Amino acid sequence: MINTHEVLNQPPPREGVDEFGSNAPLVEAVARWGRADVPGAPAPAGPGRTHRAAPDVSTLDEIGRHVGSAAFQRDAERANTHPPVLHTHDRWGNRIDEVEYDDAYHRIMAAAIGAGAHTSAWASPGVGANVDRAAVFFLFAQVEPGHACPVSMTHAAVPTLELAASALRDEWMPRLLSRAYEPALADRVGPREARPVSRSGAKHSALVGMAMTEKQGGSDVRANTTRAEPTGVDDAWGREFRLTGHKWFCSAPMSDAFLVLAKAPGGLSCFFVPRVLPDGERNVFRIQRLKDKLGNRSNASSEIELDGTAAWLVGDEGRGVATIVQMVTRTRLDCVIGSAAGMRQSVAEAAWHVRHRSAFGSLLVDQPAMAAVVADLALESEAATITAMRLARAYDDDAAAPDSSDVPEQGFRRLATAVAKYWICKRGPGHAYEALECLGGNGYTEAFPLARRYREQPLLAIWEGSGNVIALDVLRVLAREPEAFEAFFDVVGEAAGEHAAFDLALAGARAVVSEVASDVTSGAAAARARELTERLALVLQASLLVQHAPAAVADAFVRTRLEGDGGLLYGALPPGVDTSAILARA
Repeated sequence: MINTHEVLNQPPPREGVDEFGSNAPLVEAVARWGRADVPGAPAPAGPGRTHRAAPDVSTLDEIGRHVGSAAFQRDAERANTHPPVLHTHDRWGNRIDEVEYDDAYHRIMAAAIGAGAHTSAWASPGVGANVDRAAVFFLFAQVEPGHACPVSMTHAAVPTLELAASALRDEWMPRLLSRAYEPALADRVGPREARPVSRSGAKHSALVGMAMTEKQGGSDVRANTTRAEPTGVDDAWGREFRLTGHKWFCSAPMSDAFLVLAKAPGGLSCFFVPRVLPDGERNVFRIQRLKDKLGNRSNASSEIELDGTAAWLVGDEGRGVATIVQMVTRTRLDCVIGSAAGMRQSVAEAAWHVRHRSAFGSLLVDQPAMAAVVADLALESEAATITAMRLARAYDDDAAAPDSSDVPEQGFRRLATAVAKYWICKRGPGHAYEALECLGGNGYTEAFPLARRYREQPLLAIWEGSGNVIALDVLRVLAREPEAFEAFFDVVGEAAGEHAAFDLALAGARAVVSEVASDVTSGAAAARARELTERLALVLQASLLVQHAPAAVADAFVRTRLEGDGGLLYGALPPGVDTSAILARA
């Protein structure tokens, strides 16, 4: 009798994998630019407080095994299939504006915060600190990207919060640096007169988000209409205001505080808005609804209403964009890291499938057409990974020595952040699709993670500035900070002389820069902004691969991305590409 329900020729579950140790480009990048370890175990939540237990995963190997475990993968799936639920009122009609998450989400958050994915680079600064933190962030975002939003915003809020009044900063900064995860809002922060003394009734940790976008302006934050009216009170936290307005996108609304842009009498300004006021009362922070999004389902994105909401000025009045730009810059960096992490998940799943699935008489990986596709996907992933890690290294001067920055590195990261954000995040969706297709019909089902990844990848190209916004920012750098281009080409030029095709592409990129710079404020320059940004991105990636990757990887990338010797879609590799060597790293 034929058993029609016998399962044959299906790949085994990809579980029990060390996601760090199995990722050769990431391991090599951390060894090159990081400290190859993340010091310290999760800090306790503090006396008398309860928090969700986080596993002690304080090294990258431990983190890699944790996120590669079957349990973490099940939590990642559940956090997305049981999305957040908004509760505007309690059973008695009191306005509470709380978001309920599945326990799987809380377990993921506890592990990520406990491992320092949020602020470890600030808590333990030094050369390589941002690379180590980026690697932790990468590993968690590779398997479950939705939780990475509040993790990223909390990391990015630190330099902006440094501009707040000393008492506010001194009270809140230790909470941001804590490795404890306490998901509930504080019941009581303490009496105003006691501020800023630490109180046993306060939470010992905090997540910080931001709210800038309004429905009439989008990326044009100067079109914001939210008003900030001074109360005349100037207390230990600084100048107090009352905010009134609507924010069209506010991610992670369960966070403990937010950095918000609003129009004060002196112009657009940045404000610190706590969810719970110093006297223990809830601040006015009305969550109107949660967005029904294409992807990113585990992360609550919302519309909020501010109505006489208490807020404290951060930075100078009228300098809101300049104040919050440090936060935006670092969340853009995390978009790059998150997109690279998504590419790694896509490649890892595709490579696993083709190594365990047979068709037409042989394993898929042994069939040249499929091997070429996966190898091409691996090239893209490796280029994104090495770029993200080198970019993270450029941020180390701030964490290591805030008072004495490395000016060339600052210039490099100013331009390279925008360039990488544009290119790597835009390459993410197409990359995810091609990897999904490697799994055939399985890839298109929700039972496998690549359908979720396919919906996830477009977000990071939109968040913190979509394509035109970022490309025009590159033009802005060219017009106002030409020294950043000098620093960029100093870094990229370190690969000069190693590959003839790279040298030609580098000269071509320089030529386009000169052409655009001659009339950088014109409409013609704006029309070439994407071309310019793409050229810069490709020579940056090629430079890093030529210097640091195996010859098979660097040569294939240069031939297909710079010489145009490949096709327009993945898998059209030219003759002579060593697909076996590339696949060995996937």
